[in-house]
This record gives sequence, C-alpha cells and structure tokens, in this order.
Amino acid sequence: MTKIHPNGSGRRTTSGNLELERVPRSPTIHHQGGATTVLTVWKKSLLLSCQGFTVFDSNGSIIFRVDNYLAGNKAQVVLMDASGKSLLTIRRKKLSLADNWLVYDGDTAANPRYSVTKHYLNLLNSSKSLAHVTSTNLNKTNKIHVGEDGSSSKSPIYEIEGSYSRRSCSIYDSIRRKRVAEIKRKEAAKGMILGVDVFSLVVQKDEIDLAFAMSLVLLLDQMFGSSPR
Repeated sequence: MTKIHPNGSGRRTTSGNLELERVPRSPTIHHQGGATTVLTVWKKSLLLSCQGFTVFDSNGSIIFRVDNYLAGNKAQVVLMDASGKSLLTIRRKKLSLADNWLVYDGDTAANPRYSVTKHYLNLLNSSKSLAHVTSTNLNKTNKIHVGEDGSSSKSPIYEIEGSYSRRSCSIYDSIRRKRVAEIKRKEAAKGMILGVDVFSLVVQKDEIDLAFAMSLVLLLDQMFGSSPR
C-alpha cells in the first residue's frame, strides 16, 4: 500500500503495509489571500482494535488523533492531540428530530460551543449543502441559545458544501461567503491519487481553528461516512 507522506510523495511497499515517514517542512502555501495549513488525514487509528483517525502536519508529525474503542458507539467522538489530551468532544443531540451534533471543549458535557446540523437532500432542493454550523454562545443569564431540537436560534456561521464520500468539500464563512477550509483528495508520487482513507485538509489558519476544522471532518464522517452522496 502507498506510504503516507504529508508532502504528497510515496511508493508502494512489498509488504502492502502503510509506512509513516517524517518529512521536511513544506513551504507555506498562500491561498485566497492568506497563509494556509495543509494536514494529511488518515482514516485509521494507530492503536490495535480501534477505529479512528490519525492526522499529520507538514513535518509528518502527528497533530491529532481519534481512537474509538467502541466501534458501535456512534453518538460520541473525541478529538485528541498527539499525547492523547482531549481537545474537542462531539456528541449527537439526543431526541433530536434532525441529525444534530454539539461540539464541546475538552471532554466536558456542558456548555457546547457549536451546533452542527445535517442538511437533507430532497427533490425540490438542489443545494450542495451538507451541513451548517451555528454558534451556541451564552447569553447574560448563562443559558445556551440552543433549541429543543439542538439547533441554535442564530444564523449559521459556517456552511459545508460538496461531497464527503468523494473527499471534495468546502467550508465557507456564511457571512462573507469565503472558503476557510477544504477537504481534498490527496496525490502521491507521479500524480497517483490515494484512496479516500487518506486525504488532505487545507485550512486557512487565520480564519478557522485547526482543531475545529478537523472536528467538522469527524462530523461529516459521522453523517455521510457510509452515504454515496
């Protein structure tokens, strides 16, 4: 199988196993007027008997991990740093009419930061939208602006469009309609396209937090991981 290489090169090994390699830092990429960070996302946990993700920076170093010990647990996902510290926890909203998820700091279970709702395609709506993100900021009485169905009363702050199954998605700032992050198929040596389990996450780091951008990838995988859309 192809070697995972954050800068895009790789070769086949005789054993067929994935090999990891530390690589020199790639030059800063300037995209849409600002510097971006390119992460390599591998849909695989480095721990045996776990399902999850391993995310590399441009040096080939691990920056994020997701290790799900219970493959059947689809209601919670924890994004960790390389040392295993919980950065963000994603929980599915219980008793929600929509496919709605809440994003919390660390491993807390109170005061979610964001609400993310799946967009359902119908014959009357040709929208490319996959999901929208709303803020769940606290008001003066420290109550969260989240409805009974888990959705926020505020307008979306981010819109996600494209096709996750094809690893071709864009995350837009809803107000300025500016692309702040992108999920792309990854190229290896000689222009060979890697499979969907290894792809790139391109993030405009001045526009959106790296960890939060990766949490949106995890949410898309929960919502559309087995969907042909």
